[in-house]
Amino acid sequence: MPEGRTAGDLQPGILTEYLTEDTGLFVRSLRQYERFQSPYQTVEVHDTAPFGKLFRLDGHFMTSEKDEFFYHENLVHIAAIAHPSPETALVVGGGDGGSAEELLKYSSMKSVTLVEIDLAVIDIARKYFGEVHRGSLSDPRLTLKVEDGLAFVRGSTENYDLIVLDLTDPGGPSEPLYQADFYRACAARLNSFGAMTLHIASPVAHPDRIRTGIANLRAAFPIVVPYLVSIPLYGGLWMMACASTTLNPSSITPLDANRRIAKRGIRDLRYYNGDMHRAAMALPAFVRELVG
Repeated sequence: MPEGRTAGDLQPGILTEYLTEDTGLFVRSLRQYERFQSPYQTVEVHDTAPFGKLFRLDGHFMTSEKDEFFYHENLVHIAAIAHPSPETALVVGGGDGGSAEELLKYSSMKSVTLVEIDLAVIDIARKYFGEVHRGSLSDPRLTLKVEDGLAFVRGSTENYDLIVLDLTDPGGPSEPLYQADFYRACAARLNSFGAMTLHIASPVAHPDRIRTGIANLRAAFPIVVPYLVSIPLYGGLWMMACASTTLNPSSITPLDANRRIAKRGIRDLRYYNGDMHRAAMALPAFVRELVG
């Protein structure tokens, strides 16, 4: 199991995920739609009262119908709004289509490449999670590639305005995608005003992962801006980061962000707005100590 969150269901109908040995989250499953082993991981889909349809991989809560916007809107828009005019994007992972859906809200966006290693994730998303991808997986601007994201980035010659690492927690096949070498490879694929975003960990449950993650990012990028969001399905406070050579989302004021949202015609936002843009980067003192 990946370091940090681990799974271990207590009884039939109760889905559990441990953040640490002593804390975790449980969700009651009203119905199990799917459970099977793909070539890469155990895939599950459940119906739940608090989250609607809920998606798990290897026992980890990934996304749900009712709270996906906490995660996807913050993963994408902090950097995308700061960018002058994003036209091209790469999503590594993210086979549920949630990150692609947020990127495709930008009228300037000409192409999004989504690289997902596990075809089963895309198939499950198409079958059950229309409320997450909202048709983005069939958008003509989207190119789907079922292959390893690490190999794709290292072998690519394309450059992008935005790179979104929408990954499972570090561990197993995903572990190299949280290392400085991979971040350097991503940095080489960004345009001059480009930025990369990713989720890191819980600053409460996983402080060591926060320290390591930020250090690895700073080894690859001169500008690293950590920010926070509360994600119900992940048990609360969660850290993300925007990394770039030139782009700094902390320079965008709430008024700037709201003006850009309106000018770019971005609709159907349930979490992100100008005030939340700035609030996400307001770090408590204990988090400042973690990120240095």
